Amino acid sequence: MTGQFRVASFVPRCHPYVVFSFFPGRHGLAAIFGALELRVLEALWRRGATVSVRELQADFPSAAYTTLMTTLDRLHRKGVLDREKAGRAFVYRPRYTRDELESGVAARALGSLLGDAAAQPVLSFFVDEVSRRDERLLDELERLVQLKRQQNEEGER
Repeated sequence: MTGQFRVASFVPRCHPYVVFSFFPGRHGLAAIFGALELRVLEALWRRGATVSVRELQADFPSAAYTTLMTTLDRLHRKGVLDREKAGRAFVYRPRYTRDELESGVAARALGSLLGDAAAQPVLSFFVDEVSRRDERLLDELERLVQLKRQQNEEGER
C-alpha cells in the first residue's frame, strides 16, 4: 500500500488508455468496478498482504482460477493493483487503500467535470443535491469552503 496522501492532491494514475466504466444506479466504487472486481479488491484489502491467484482462490471457491487471474490482471492494467513475479506466478497487492481509491476516483471525476465551461452548472447541481439529501451535509460543505479559504489566505501571507 502507499503512504499517506493529501486527499486534495491525490488522484490514482491509471494507464492512459484505461477508461473506468460507470454503472448508473450504483454508488461508491461499485459505480466504476464490476461486481467481481470489487469483491477481489475487498478481499485483497482484508488480507492486507501480497497474494497469488492460488491463495486468493480460497476466498472465491466457485470462481475458476483463470477468471480470478483475468480479473487481477485487469485491475493491474487499470492501475489499482501492483504486481510482481514470484517464481513462475505473479503476486498482487492493492496500490491504494480503499479510502485513497475512493478519494482519487472522486477527485478525478470532479476534476473532469469542472475542467470545462460546464463548471458553474455542475457546482449548482452539486449544491442542490447535497442540500436535498441532508441539510447537515450542506453545513459541512460550508465549513469546508471556509476552511479552504482560510488556508488559501494563510498561504498567500
